Amino acid sequence: MEYRKLGNTDLELSVITHGAFAIGGNMWGGNEKQDSINSIPASLDHGVTSIDTAPFYGFGLSEEMIREAIKGKDRSKIQLLTKFGLVWDGSNNGKGEFFFDAENEGQSVPVYKYASKANIIKEVEESLQRLGTDYIDLLQLHWPDNTTAISETMEAMELLIQQGKIRTAGVSNYSVVQMEEANRTLKLASNQVSYSMLNRAIENDLVPYSLENNSGIIVYSPMERGLLTGKYFKENTLKENDHRNGYFSQFDLNKVKTFLEKIEPIAQEKGASLSQLILKWTTLQPAITVVLAGARNAQQAIENSKAISIDLSKEELNFINSALNEM
Repeated sequence: MEYRKLGNTDLELSVITHGAFAIGGNMWGGNEKQDSINSIPASLDHGVTSIDTAPFYGFGLSEEMIREAIKGKDRSKIQLLTKFGLVWDGSNNGKGEFFFDAENEGQSVPVYKYASKANIIKEVEESLQRLGTDYIDLLQLHWPDNTTAISETMEAMELLIQQGKIRTAGVSNYSVVQMEEANRTLKLASNQVSYSMLNRAIENDLVPYSLENNSGIIVYSPMERGLLTGKYFKENTLKENDHRNGYFSQFDLNKVKTFLEKIEPIAQEKGASLSQLILKWTTLQPAITVVLAGARNAQQAIENSKAISIDLSKEELNFINSALNEM
């Protein structure tokens, strides 16, 4: 495994970080709880030291499963990354910005973006309890809340740093303009954003900004929620309540299939999977600090961790990039 410092902080993360969205089950067609829990120690045993989660993932279930998975482990060697700012339990009393309706135990519940000082403090206490820890290594605003001043949100995170409840502060899904405004109050460690071979928009603005300002970028959805694994084209066994049924429709699937067929021989030559090849490519892109890779069982976790050991020559990278440009 390789490790990189996050932005201008001393927080060091594993380049492949365990993404714990899917183990929460909601929006992913459910999960097998014990298999999901087992994926975490499997990651840790293969050099992955960082775990990224959020209260919204499984409505608290993902954080609780992480607590169970790391029980008895050396906490100082594990970096816990979590978030705040998505409220589904009604505690916001209608405040904040309505986001969408989510399904929770068969019921539709409204989810709000809400990043007030009081809500942040409340959510952090709940996350600490669910995770079974007394500090969070990186706390991130999950989504921008246009009803709360950015300065208020940043001041709350600064207070939590002073109290020792969080080590560093970051955001997720922020624009460069929002990053600039936030940094006037608190120097952010990172921005967690969507990025993949099929979604490279951040290369136009966030990447150059991050390079210039020594700010970290944490990437989610590098596999486009499983589409780039190639399995969808061979199996297509998504459950009816899996959100990816609609998500995949935004892409030209014929072009994606053709692209994967072009680069798959590189993976085969190295004894690797398409997933591993694509994860490795993503870690090599400018300004990317770490890449989140989801796993719902131990085998997937181990395969993700091994992606870092793939060697890609300049010629192979050029071939992949040319195939991408053709797509």
